[in-house]
Amino acid sequence: MTNEIKKGVTVYISPELTLANQWIQGTVIKVHENPFLGTVISAETADRNVFFGISSMFRTQQAS
Repeated sequence: MTNEIKKGVTVYISPELTLANQWIQGTVIKVHENPFLGTVISAETADRNVFFGISSMFRTQQAS
């Protein structure tokens, strides 16, 4: 999954991270390899909020 997630890609951010009721769309602004956590992604939403977390908190397609 993380192979297709790179800077500028549109992703959906998990409600576990955003505390929203549904997955929220955002744009990846940074992808970082953390030696302890693995791939960490930062994404910015349309309202300019930035969320970051491990790659499993992000999807490239809308969750059902």
